[in-house]
Formats: sequence, C-alpha cells, structure tokens
Amino acid sequence: MSIVRLAGVTREIGSFVILDRLDASIAVGDRVGLVGPNGAGKTTLLRIVAGVDEPDAGEVQRRRALRVGLLAQEAHLDERFMGAPDVRTAVRHGAADLERMEVALREMERAGHVTAPAYADLQHEFEALGGYTLDLRVDEALSGLGFAADEIRRPPVSLSGGEQTRAALARLVISNPALLLLDEPTNHLDIGALEWLEEHLRRRSGALLVASHDRAFLDATVERIWELRDRRLTTFRGNYGAYHRQRQERDERAAKDADTQAGQIAREKELIQGYRSQRKFSKMHEHEARLERLQGERTETPKATRRLRLPAAGMAPTAAGGPARSGQVVVKLEDLVVGYARDSGAIPVARAPWLVAQRGERIGIVGPNGAGKTTLLRTVAGELAALDGTLTFGQGVQIGYLAQLRAGAIPGTTVLDALLAAMPVTQGEARSYLARFLFRGDDVDKEVRALSGGERSRLELALLGITPANLLLLDEPTNHLDIPAREAIEAFIRDVPATVLVVSHDRRLLETLVGRLWVVDAGLAVPFDSGYREWRAAVAQGWTVAEAAEAEAARLRIGSARAPATSPAGTRGAAAVTKGGGRALTRAAAAPEAAVRTPPRRTAVLTKLSKEAYRRQKAAVEADLTRLGLRRSHLELAMADPNVGANFVELRRISSELADVEQALQVAETAWLEIEERAP
Repeated sequence: MSIVRLAGVTREIGSFVILDRLDASIAVGDRVGLVGPNGAGKTTLLRIVAGVDEPDAGEVQRRRALRVGLLAQEAHLDERFMGAPDVRTAVRHGAADLERMEVALREMERAGHVTAPAYADLQHEFEALGGYTLDLRVDEALSGLGFAADEIRRPPVSLSGGEQTRAALARLVISNPALLLLDEPTNHLDIGALEWLEEHLRRRSGALLVASHDRAFLDATVERIWELRDRRLTTFRGNYGAYHRQRQERDERAAKDADTQAGQIAREKELIQGYRSQRKFSKMHEHEARLERLQGERTETPKATRRLRLPAAGMAPTAAGGPARSGQVVVKLEDLVVGYARDSGAIPVARAPWLVAQRGERIGIVGPNGAGKTTLLRTVAGELAALDGTLTFGQGVQIGYLAQLRAGAIPGTTVLDALLAAMPVTQGEARSYLARFLFRGDDVDKEVRALSGGERSRLELALLGITPANLLLLDEPTNHLDIPAREAIEAFIRDVPATVLVVSHDRRLLETLVGRLWVVDAGLAVPFDSGYREWRAAVAQGWTVAEAAEAEAARLRIGSARAPATSPAGTRGAAAVTKGGGRALTRAAAAPEAAVRTPPRRTAVLTKLSKEAYRRQKAAVEADLTRLGLRRSHLELAMADPNVGANFVELRRISSELADVEQALQVAETAWLEIEERAP
C-alpha cells in the first residue's frame, strides 16, 4: 500500500528544468536510497515529498494523516527546539504526542481518576507506543549519536552547526514518523554514530527515503534505489552495490543498442540514396518510411558523466618534475603531545607514544569526533606546534596538506585566480588543468567564496595537485563530494606514489585503500597493524586504545627506554621537530640512532600476520638490527680511541649514546621474536 505517490512531478528553477515528469511511489516499510550527482535535485525532491515545497507540475499524493519527518543537510531547527533549556529536553520534545499523553495521565492521577476507563485506555495506548521507555530511548539516541553526558545538558543554541544537526537527527529518531526523509545524514557522524544509526534504521518499521553519497551506509540501510539522472528518476531493486551493477549493465546495453541502431540508420540512408540515384522511387519511399521509424525509436547513447580526473603526479606538463623519493621512514612520532597553546597554558588533546609511517604506506587515521584526529594531522603538517615529544621527518620529505576547514577566500578571487596565484602558468594550461577537476568554461570565473561545499573541495584538491609531494596529509577528502568524485579520490590515493595519511569517516575508502590505521581515542593515538574491518572486529571483541597502549608499554618498556633518568617526574621539555633526516633533539638530547623503529603493535592476544605484513615488518626490524649493530661497533671503537679517553665530555657523550643503542637493540630483538611468533 502506497503512503506517497508522485505523478508527473516537475520542478523548474528559472528556465531550467531540474525534475522532469517524475513518477514513483513509497509503500509502507519501504527503505529507499536516493542517489545522483551534486546538483541533480535530490534535496529538491525530498522537500517536495515532505510537502515543504510544491511541484510546478504534477501532483504528490500522501496518505491521510501521514506523519513525515525531514532532516535537511543543514538543519533548520524550529523555535521550540532552540528554546529548550538543554539538548536532552529538545530531543525528548520529538515525542510530542507521548509527552502530551504523559501530561494527561498525570492530570488524571492528580484528579483521582485512575480507576476510570478513560485512564486505563490512555495508559494502555501510552505503554503500547513506548511511553514508559521514552527516557531510555532518548538517552540511547543521544549516546549513540555521539553526545557526551556534559553535552546533553547544554542549551541547543550553544551547539555548533554539526552538533545541532546530530541533535535534530536524534529528535527525528525519537519522533519515529511513518516516513523518515534524510538528506546526507552521515555528514556529521563519526564511525560509532554511523554504526548506531544504521542499526536503528534497520530495526525501525517505518518507511525511509535517504539521500546519501555514503555507499557503505546505503548498502547497510536500503533495499531500493532511486537514481536521479538527467532530470529523470529510475528505480532499481537492491542496495547500492546491486544498483551499481545494474546501472553499468543498463548503460552497456543502451550503448550497444545505440550503436546497432546507428548502423541500421546509416545503412537505410545509403539505400535511400542508391534508390534515388536509380530512380526507384517506390523502394526509396519504402526505406524512407523505415528510416523514419528507426529514428523515432532511436535509443539515445547514455551521456558520459562528467568525472573528476586527478593527476597522480602533480600538474603534469607544467610541474617542475615529480616529487623526490623520500627516505624509508617518512615520519616518526615519539611521545608526541598534540593540542593547543593558549595564554592560560597548553591544552593537550592527544598523545602519540610511538607512530611511524613508512614510504608508500596508506594509513587511515580514525576515531570518534573530537578525539584529536585533525589536531594530530595539523601538527604533522606544521600548522600546529607540538606541545611535547619528538616529530621527525625522513630524508627528502615534501608535504602536501588538504585541510578539512579551509581558510576564507579573498573577496573577488576566482577559481582561475586561485590557481594562477599558486603556480605561474599560462591561462590555457590553467584551464586545461582545472578541467580535470570539473571546472570548465565559465566555471573557472566563479568567485571562490561563492562555491558550494563540493566545488570548494574540488578546488582544494586541484591546488593540492600542483606542488609535487611525497607525503600527502588528507583531512576528510571526500566531504561534500558525490559518488563519482569519491571514486576518483579513491583511484588517486590508490595510484599516487606518495605516502598517504588520511583522516576519514568514509568506510568504503578505509576498507579498500588503507593497510594500517592510527587510532585516536581517549587522549591516545596508537597504531593498529591491520585494516579497517579487522579493527572494527577487534573493537567488537573488546579492543581499546587504552588497553593496547598499556599492553605495549608494559611489554616494550617504551617509557623506561626513552625517559631521561635525570628528568624530574611530571616535567616536560619543548617538543622537537626535525626534517630531512637531521638530528632530533628529544628531552634528553638523544642521538637519532637511539630512536629506533619499535616492533609491530599488538593487543593482549597475538594474532597471525598476513604474509605481506610479516615480510614487511620482519624486513624493517632486521634493518634496525643491522643498523644498530653497526652503530654499536662504531661507538665501541670510539671508546677505545685514546683521544676520546682523554676528553671527558666526548667520552661521556659516547658512553650515553652507546647505552641508548644497547637498549634500543634489546627492543628490536624483542620485536623480532614477536614477529616470529606471529608468522603466518
């Protein structure tokens, strides 16, 4: 039974038709995903279904008394929501009917009417609708969508835009409408909140229509796909993966049919011309009729979708060569504390006891919102100063950084101006390059400050691609991008020779591209030596950042191996940052040779490594053993030098370094034994 039916729905913006005679319906319990490129009209269609906007032609039929809930991309919250004393109360107001019944029951109780039939009927209805579990469901929704206990006591007006959108989503969940309309609901959710929302949507019995570019989310929550393409709506059965296969098959079949018809039309035209020259007019008219019929039934070749094309090595013909080859160790973090320096004192956000990125790795940085992922990436990029610890870059590292929060554009600056300011090239070369990022024709003359979120993301990617870089730092690179653009980003990350550190909540990107993770949570950043799915499975079995850090510290004695014996407890020195393989000054001014690569991280339970991970990690630790062994030999020879023996300062320096190297060798040997235990 249909609860909403669209018949010939058309929507125009000025002289441009954005929706052209759409026919569709939503039945009770339907779960529909709405997909299409940016600007295709998805938000417009959702607003028409919700009754917020009316179509210019056609009609929308809704079941009588249908309760519809709409979550817009940027939540337009009502006065009651914004005027609530705290977030929890605002979310609870989503169940307005239950609150009214609750008030009525209390009034009847105060009046002594608890034995009246009306009280019993109302109480039964209240219980059937979940009134007695309302507070529990409110707390579950707020917790599931990432609100901490102190945040739910804040007034809604004090929340950020993203937090307000999450609160509006929680209110919709509590209101439980018969038809739930969601426009990009995953934009402000971290991985934990995404998984909670998916599970809730799977359990709810009401109908769902959701517009999203998150392919993993669509695969988990919908059973049909509406595709908006070339102003028309096409329906596909199955989730996003099934739709993608069907769409490819349809496009291939349509292209083949179009080629066949084109050949037939060309053949008919040849025959008509031949019969005309032979003055066989009856035959000519016969084939003219066939030609007219073929042209009337002609299958249009599917229009080629404008796709983002990212160069894998800078601005191809104009860049001054590709990036240099970096050292094997690209970046190394030791007891690094990241956060913000304020006049009132430092505000630490997270500490990384030991993180290392090797040349060519693709590492995903994951964790809940607010844990410090962006702060960590900004510190590596040099935008924030480290509060403590050591940040060391390898030889020849060149950084390219894509920020999540972009600086405001200079008024009047166009897309073309922004590119020309970043690299002096000809206008023709600049236009050709910008076309790769879908800025064509007059698009390059748009003012940067007037660009949409997706357009701004594409421009930032274009600017990132200009300068050769062998270490790419990407903070939510797929934000605001549609599915074809996300697929282009994935292809770029897969093919680029640079080392990549990427902060992302895009699970499809994390699942298909990154080989290791840096997990940031509870004030710590630790490595996880496997992929995204393995990490989620480990979390489900009880893995936590804190326990992993404790187990590693206890086993490897990282603290005692690095902490200076003379440093008083609780004191902190200035953080040291080095580039190009130079000496890194730690709090004890230790030589870089003492800063060895630690063994692969492990949780409390040893797991077998894959063959590739075993080969790579064993080779890395054996290289450490060789290097440290050679350094120990050199230091021992230096100790035997009479000139060194006569110089107390030099003798003390070499003795201290030798002790550090001996301790580092012990750590490396332990690491080698652990890797052997985890051999496949």
